[in-house]
Amino acid sequence: MIDFYLSESEHLQKLDIPAAGCWINMVAPDDTEVQKISKRFALDTDIIRAALDLDERSRIDIDEDYTMILVNIPSVEDDRERELYSTIPLSIIIVDDVIITVCSEETAVLKPFKEGMKRDFRTQMKSRFILQILHRMSALFLAYLHVIDKKSDQVEEKLQKSTKNKELIELLKLEKSLVYFTTALRSNEGVMKKLFRTELIRKYPEDADLLEDVLVENEQAIEMATIYSGILSGLMDAYASVISNNLNIVMKALAVLTLILSIPTMVFSAYGMNVNGSGMPFAAESYGFWIIIGISVALSIVVAFIFANKKTFK
Repeated sequence: MIDFYLSESEHLQKLDIPAAGCWINMVAPDDTEVQKISKRFALDTDIIRAALDLDERSRIDIDEDYTMILVNIPSVEDDRERELYSTIPLSIIIVDDVIITVCSEETAVLKPFKEGMKRDFRTQMKSRFILQILHRMSALFLAYLHVIDKKSDQVEEKLQKSTKNKELIELLKLEKSLVYFTTALRSNEGVMKKLFRTELIRKYPEDADLLEDVLVENEQAIEMATIYSGILSGLMDAYASVISNNLNIVMKALAVLTLILSIPTMVFSAYGMNVNGSGMPFAAESYGFWIIIGISVALSIVVAFIFANKKTFK
């Protein structure tokens, strides 16, 4: 899908064909659309398709005819009614007098621009547009990190009451999302530092605050992702140890119970052997059966009392 946008006065207009100073937004373009834009602006098709590769790393390519900024942005995936966070590539291509954005899916990063909700947004102001995209990307990382932190707290509360695999798997997914975020943020940081040293981002006085916000929020997102990842990793290890310890306690209790029950089993086995009953104590008594059962129960109680005094069941 290809959309063409152009800022006119205070409004964002959608065009049918590209024009000078417009923004071309490409979402999961097919081969025909890629070829169309490639021929129109004399671009290599691989440049346009770069953002469609989900494993593409963040980088900046500067050429005489074009400049491509490729960053990894946050994305939300639905996985069996649960949100799984990951990252996808987004490329910003500056060629001639237009800006082209390419992404494999609709993204919340560009949504405010398309809907005209971004203040001071002009498609003709390339430097500010790039900074606004990067700022929106960093802000979205921070928002998703706060959501992940809240979800980890909810899972932690559930784990205090139940140590089922469901909660542990959910924690593992959150930790996986943080790994994606941390990797993407550090990679994006290198691109930003290189980008801000080039002449592409012109240091206009009115953009100084925005440039500072981009750098600060990206650094803050990196620190938050690192902290949350460490907390989740420690939480996973702690609950793995708790589960292992609970299993050991259960196994110890079962071993003690088996030992207690083995006493009557040994007594009954002795009386169950095919031997002369006259040699067996209480075998000739009329209440011998109940006497033997009573003795077995009494011995089991004594052994259980001994283990209880040693706090074996705790």
